[in-house]
Amino acid sequence: MKKLIIWLFCILYFPCFAAAPQPASGANAMVVSAHPLATQVGLNILKRGGNAIDAAVAMGYTLAVVDPCCGNIGGGGFMLLHLANGKNYFLNFREKAPLNINVKDYFKDGKPDVKKIRSGYLAVGVPGTVMGLNTALERFGTLSLQQVIAPAIQLAQQGFVIQPKDIKVYDKFLPKLRQSANVAKIFYPNSKALAVGDKFKQPRLAQTLTLIAKDGSKAFYQGPIAKAIVQASARNGGALSLKDFTDYTVEIGKPLICSYQNNTIITSPPPSSGGVTLCEMLNVLSAYPLKSLGFHSAASTHYIVEAMRYAYADRNRYLGDPDFINNPIEKLLSKQHAQMIRNAIKPFKAGNSKNMGLQQTAEPLETTSYAVVDSKGNAVSVTYTLNGAFGAKVIAGNTGFFLNNEMDDFTLQPGTANMFGLVQGQANRIQPGKRPLSSMTPTIVLKDNQVYLVLGAAGGSTIITQILQILLNVIDYNMNISTAIAAPRFHMQWLPDIVFMEPLAFSPDTQKLLRKMGYKLQTGFLFYGNYWGFSAGIQRDFQNKNYLGAADIRYGNGNAKGF
Repeated sequence: MKKLIIWLFCILYFPCFAAAPQPASGANAMVVSAHPLATQVGLNILKRGGNAIDAAVAMGYTLAVVDPCCGNIGGGGFMLLHLANGKNYFLNFREKAPLNINVKDYFKDGKPDVKKIRSGYLAVGVPGTVMGLNTALERFGTLSLQQVIAPAIQLAQQGFVIQPKDIKVYDKFLPKLRQSANVAKIFYPNSKALAVGDKFKQPRLAQTLTLIAKDGSKAFYQGPIAKAIVQASARNGGALSLKDFTDYTVEIGKPLICSYQNNTIITSPPPSSGGVTLCEMLNVLSAYPLKSLGFHSAASTHYIVEAMRYAYADRNRYLGDPDFINNPIEKLLSKQHAQMIRNAIKPFKAGNSKNMGLQQTAEPLETTSYAVVDSKGNAVSVTYTLNGAFGAKVIAGNTGFFLNNEMDDFTLQPGTANMFGLVQGQANRIQPGKRPLSSMTPTIVLKDNQVYLVLGAAGGSTIITQILQILLNVIDYNMNISTAIAAPRFHMQWLPDIVFMEPLAFSPDTQKLLRKMGYKLQTGFLFYGNYWGFSAGIQRDFQNKNYLGAADIRYGNGNAKGF
């Protein structure tokens, strides 16, 4: 009876885990994002003949309007491309530390001043989103910048009606957003906070987007927008200079490629830590019969948790911006390294993180991810971020968009715990012009050289384990993409030495067995309670010759559409 009461309680309070919705279906194409308006914009672009890259760029600009906490033109991120001709590309438009940065500015009386690195202009890295989106469009798109940015301009000018799911995101941060006059003017029109049913208009953001539509990246990095940001930074004790903007570059390179169960995994190289960590975990797990051990059984969970433990330990010990440090990727992804980890995993006994080195890097969770596949066979996965929700909580002058607080993703003081009790490593320390390490992991999976999965996730350090579990759910446990995303998750990030879990992740009996093995289990994730990020996914249904799409039902506004 007691177990029945607990189960009913969970169903009532966590209904998203009771059953996954049917995935969206489309014979020709599929679009998934964190907001229905952005999804519709992407779909419209595809229907009018644009390709997946055109749609992805249009969605990136649209999310900056309709999802201002996380969608952005004041942040940065990664774009992963698999083109119909079989070629793969990785676009790195991650923010950079200002050239004039002085680490001492983040300290007060010899101690880290976390407020300065998390809010205000000292927290801001050089934004990369605008150049990243525009570079992708110029190199791989088919439509003009004016065509793909037009929907975002229209939504900013004419506004969109605030829905309950929108206000859920804003409410938590509205008091903080009131502290700056130019920010308050946007979120407190007529001195009243935005509410459900209001039309949310952003005329200043519309002006900024119009400048970008007219003059491209020059408007942002060499024109009035850059000048406005630099002037605001100088007035408020920041470190940004015009040289930071004129020198900013987007890197187009090769993605990281590994394999799992005869599937080709195309994923993100450094300065993303996601691809290396993901592939390392998959290498370790490839030798275990996860399917026969059972979904979320004590045995399968034991091996998955230990793979997470060792891979996250390596992530934080070795990885950083490849322009500044040598990332030992070949060693970490070697068969020998995977076997060494398997040799260290003891049957039916939890590992011990205590003596495994430096602690895990903390990353705020407010990011956004989206995925597109077009009828020609092009596939795109994008993850970009302001870092924390609404970034540094500042808007420069009349530009109308939030600036990131990406400096918080760097190591401020190696070996010293931050506000989360987590310690970071030397490889990710602050240096002028350096890009901070990230967990963002846009990923594309090929099966028999055809697009099988397109995945992305938001959620700080849980991003990598979200992608891992979705992959395992589809490949090992034969779930469709909607069920794979909705399935309850767990997370282990080396330190703290805890397995974080969603309420229905394990049965009471499985929890008992895991505790007997020595695992510490905790419902919820660190200081974020039951927030477990947002995943977006597309799956090719080869049997029915169509695409299936799903957005994470944990995040209210997620939406998938196909045609």
